[in-house]
Amino acid sequence: MLDFRQNNNQNYRKLSFQSNRYFLFSLFFVLFSFLSNAQVSFSVDSTKIKIGEEILYTIKVEADSSDIIRFQEEQTFMPLEMIESYKADTTFEGAKYQLIKKYGLTQFDSGKYTIPPQIIFINEKPFFTDSVKVEVNDVIIDTTKQKMFDIKPAVEVKDPPFDWLQFLYWLIPILLIVGLAIYLFRRKKRNDAEQKQLPPYEEAIVALKQLDNSQLLKENKSKEYYSNLTEIVKRYLDREVDEAALESTSDELITRLMMHRDAGSFDFDLETIRKLDAIFKRADLVKFAKMNQETGQAVVDRKTIEEIINETHEAVPEPTEEELLETQEYLEKLEKKRKRRKLILGISGVLVAIILAGVVYGSITGFDNLKDKVFGNELRELSENRWIKSEYGFPAVIVETPEVLVRVEAQDANAENSMISGKDYFIYGEMKSPLHIMVSTTRFSQKQDIALENALEAVLQDLEQRGAKNLIVKRDDFETDKGIKGVRAYGEFNVQVSDSKVLKEKSTYELLLFAQQNGLQEVLLVYQDDGKYAEEIKERIIASIELEISEKDGQ
Repeated sequence: MLDFRQNNNQNYRKLSFQSNRYFLFSLFFVLFSFLSNAQVSFSVDSTKIKIGEEILYTIKVEADSSDIIRFQEEQTFMPLEMIESYKADTTFEGAKYQLIKKYGLTQFDSGKYTIPPQIIFINEKPFFTDSVKVEVNDVIIDTTKQKMFDIKPAVEVKDPPFDWLQFLYWLIPILLIVGLAIYLFRRKKRNDAEQKQLPPYEEAIVALKQLDNSQLLKENKSKEYYSNLTEIVKRYLDREVDEAALESTSDELITRLMMHRDAGSFDFDLETIRKLDAIFKRADLVKFAKMNQETGQAVVDRKTIEEIINETHEAVPEPTEEELLETQEYLEKLEKKRKRRKLILGISGVLVAIILAGVVYGSITGFDNLKDKVFGNELRELSENRWIKSEYGFPAVIVETPEVLVRVEAQDANAENSMISGKDYFIYGEMKSPLHIMVSTTRFSQKQDIALENALEAVLQDLEQRGAKNLIVKRDDFETDKGIKGVRAYGEFNVQVSDSKVLKEKSTYELLLFAQQNGLQEVLLVYQDDGKYAEEIKERIIASIELEISEKDGQ
C-alpha cells in the first residue's frame, strides 16, 4: 500500500503549524472581508471517498465587475494531492458576476484528513475558506466472492507487420523529389554545354562545314540553304564586328559595314562589301520571292561567304595587352563563379540525399530511432551497451549496471557516529545527469535491530540535503527475487544545481533499503524519464540486485 511522506509525525506537525498560520491570517484579515462586498463560499462533492477517487473542491466568488480576483494555483491542499485545476467559469448578473473555480483532489492512502483553508485574493485582499474533514477508505475485496487468478506469464510480442501504406506514403514524394532533382541537374548540364561556345571564326567555319554536309541543295531547298548561309555570316559579324548584325536587315547591315569602313574601325575592302550585298539580295529573292536558285550559284555564294569571313577575320585588329588582361580576368572570374556554383549544387545535392536517406530510414525504422542515431541518446546507449555485474561494499551489494560504479569518500555526518564502524559509497553520474546510481553500505560496531522505516526517513533527509527539492515520496515494502525483504521509496523531485538555481524538469527516483549482517544497504536510482529506456534501465538494475547473506541471516 502506498504511504505518502506527509503522513509522518514530522510533516504532521508542519501541517498543524500551517493550519494555525492560516487561522491567524483569517482572524487578521476578517475585518477586510466584512468591509468588502465580495462573498466567498466553497463546497466539496463528497467527504468520503475510496483510495484514488476524486474529490471535487469548488470555490464560488460573487463580486463586483470591477474587482480583480486571483485564485491560488500552487499545491495548497496537502495532505491531499491536487490532480487537476479546472478552468474558472464566469456568470454575470447585472453589475455583479460569479466566478466558480474547481479543483480535483485525491489521496492514495486510507485515513482521515483535513483539507486546509484556501486563500483567494480579491483586489489583493485575502479571503479564506474554512477547513473541511474528509475520509479516505480502503477498497474492500471479498476473496470469498471474487475469484483470484494467478499472474499470467509474460507473452512474447511479435514485431508489427511492415506498413506498406506508410512506406508508399513516403516513397511517392521521395520519387517526385528525386525526379525533380534529376531534371534540374540535366537542365543545368545542358545550359553549361550551351555556354561552352566556340570563338566566332571557328564557330562560323564549323557551321559552314555542317551546311556542306546537309542535303538541302540536293533536295532543292534553296530557301532553307540561303537562310542558313546568311545567318552564319550575320552571326559571325554580330560577334566580331557589329553587335546589331543579327537584328538588322540585309540593307541595314551593309550600311553599317560601310559606316565601320568609313570610320576606320575595320579595314574592309569595298569589293568584299559589294559581294556580300549581292549575296544578301539573292538570298532575299530566294526567301521572299520564292525564286529557285541554281545549285552552281549557291555553291559559289557559299565559297564567297567563306572568303568574306576569312578576309574579315584578317581585318579584325588584334586585341591589345590590356584587352587580353581584362578578358583573362573576366574568364577567371567566370571560372570561379562556375566552380562556386558547382560547389553549392554539390553540397545541396549531398544535403538532399542525406535528408532523403533520413526520411526513408525513419519511415522504415521509426523517427524516434532516427533522432537517437543523429542527435544521440545517452540512456539508449547505456541500455544497449554491455552491462557489468559487480559487488560493492560490505555487507556486499551485488548489482548489474551499465557502467562500473566508482568509490567515493563518505561525506555523511552520521558516519562519525560511534555506532557506525564504516560506510562505503559507490556512484555513477550526478543527480542532474540523465542517470545517477548510488550504492552505499553501512556497518555498525554493535549488534542492533535496524528499523528500516526510521532509516528511510534519515536517508530521505540526506537526499534533500544533497539537492532534492519538492520531494514527493511514495513508499511500500519490497522483496528481491531471492526473498530478501526491504523497503522502497519512489517519486519525483527537482534537482538544485546551485544556491539560486533549481532545475524545472523533474527527476524520477527509486530508493531501496535493506538490513543484512548488522549493516544497512542502500540502492538509489535517479533518472530523467524518457518513457522507454530509463524505465528499462531501472527495471533491469532492480531485478539484478542481490545481497550476500550469512548462514545466520539466512536461517
